[in-house]
Order: sequence, then C-alpha cells, then structure tokens
Amino acid sequence: MATGTFFLTNVLSPDASEQWQWTMPVVVGSAVLIMQYLVDFGERLEAVEEAQKRRIRGMRDSLADHHREMRSAVDESFAKINAATELFSQVDRSVLRSDGVTRLARKYTQVGEHGSEIVKRFAQEEIASLALLMENLSNGTADCPGENHEWLIDLTACTKKTLYATSTSVDRDFWSSGPGKRYLVAQGDAIRKRGVEIRRLFLVDSPEEITEALRKLCERQRRYGIDARIVDQSELDSAPVTSVNDFIIFDGELCYEIEPDVRATPTKTTLKMTPDHVSERIERFEDLWEASSAD
Repeated sequence: MATGTFFLTNVLSPDASEQWQWTMPVVVGSAVLIMQYLVDFGERLEAVEEAQKRRIRGMRDSLADHHREMRSAVDESFAKINAATELFSQVDRSVLRSDGVTRLARKYTQVGEHGSEIVKRFAQEEIASLALLMENLSNGTADCPGENHEWLIDLTACTKKTLYATSTSVDRDFWSSGPGKRYLVAQGDAIRKRGVEIRRLFLVDSPEEITEALRKLCERQRRYGIDARIVDQSELDSAPVTSVNDFIIFDGELCYEIEPDVRATPTKTTLKMTPDHVSERIERFEDLWEASSAD
C-alpha cells in the first residue's frame, strides 16, 4: 500500500520536493492502517456486543427457567402440604384412632433421617405392605401367603362380642405350638376381660377320629372359658360340610379363613368382610353347632 502511494505521488507530483515524496506515502499508509484498525475494532466490538447480547439472553432465559422451576417446586410443595392436611383431616373425621397414624408418620420420618440403608429399605417394604393391606381391607378382602398367626392373635385381641371357629384335624398340632398357645391365651383374655363369647367346633370325618387326645384338647380349651365341641361330619344329615380347612368369624363381621393345598398344608390366609360371605359362614357354623356334641 505504501509503495503504491509512493508511486502515485511521484507520478502526480514530479516537481515536488524529495521530502514530500517520502512523507506522503507514510501519511497515506498510516491513514490506511488506522482505517483498517478501526474496521477491525468495529467488527470486534460488534462481536463483543453480540456475545454480550447472547449472554444476557442466556441469563434471562436461565432466570426464567429457574423461576419456573422454583414456582413448580413451590406449587408441588403446597400441593403435598394440602394433600397431607386433607389426609390428616380425613383421619381425624374417621372413627379410627388418628394417634397411630401420626405416630407412624413421625417414626417413619425418623427412620429415613437416621436409619442405615438396609433399615430404610426394610421400612419402605413394611410401609408398602401396610398400605396394601389397608387398600385390600377397604375393598372387603385381604390375603397373604401361608398361615398368618399374627392376624389371628391381633383379631382376637380386637374382638368384643363373639368368636366362632372351626378346627379340623389339619391343625391339631397347632395347639401345642408357640402361636397356638399365644392364641389360646388371647382367647382367655378376651373372655375374662371383655366378656367375649367363644365357640369352637372340632370337625372330624369319622367316629374313629374322636380320640382321647381330642377330648383332652376340648377340655383344656373349656378351662379357658371356651365352649368347645366335637362334630362328626359323617353323621350329618343336612348341615353342609365346610369347603375350607378352617374359618373363624370375629364379631359376626369378619371371616379369617385358611386355604390348604392338596397335602393339607396352609397355603393362604384370607380375610373377608363382605356381608354376604360373612352371613353364609355364620349360617354354616350355626348348622354345625346344632349338630355338635358337648361331650
């Protein structure tokens, strides 16, 4: 650029002094460099301004996203609070005791805060099982694999009026087991402390099954206040034979039933509260009771 300027100066001003011949190219070249610098600076300034605008837009979008997230979190928290408030209001309005629900929620929270990982997982499994049981009870039936002795003993502790039960040869050994002894004590407490009427029918399929051991078992239960009798189903004319291994009717409102497999091993415990089913079991028990022997 400077060389071109020098050439133009020599051509256009052949008579100019040697000083101007050397000065003019420098001036023009400097001006061109300055202009180029200004152009570059302008472009860089525009790039910086554009980057700044993008940064500001990004910050604005980020703040907007953060605001939406915060609002969503606040709304979700308030929704949970409202749900919890409504839940506890329903518990307070129900006939069930609310102190147990409050205690459960508080202790479950404490386990979550201080328990080890396996304790937390165990607590979650227990809560899930309890929730499933409550859901099933609200639908009128609940069940579990095997024979649930804890349900049996807890239901006996909750009974206030009557407990009518059948017992077959399948569970004769149950009465000498630990759960059987606890169940017998719970029945004695129900009779003595709450005046519960308890009747038990020991069902046999033939006279040969009425052994001295069975009579002693009946006598032992009578000492607890239980009205225990024996029924020989082979001698029944009209009373229907039970289609399940055992059934127990608590307060005329709930049936505890055991379903056996082909080897007469308990495979499932079922709680049924539907009025039709309970009424059918009560009628069946009364028919068997009328045909029973008190000896």
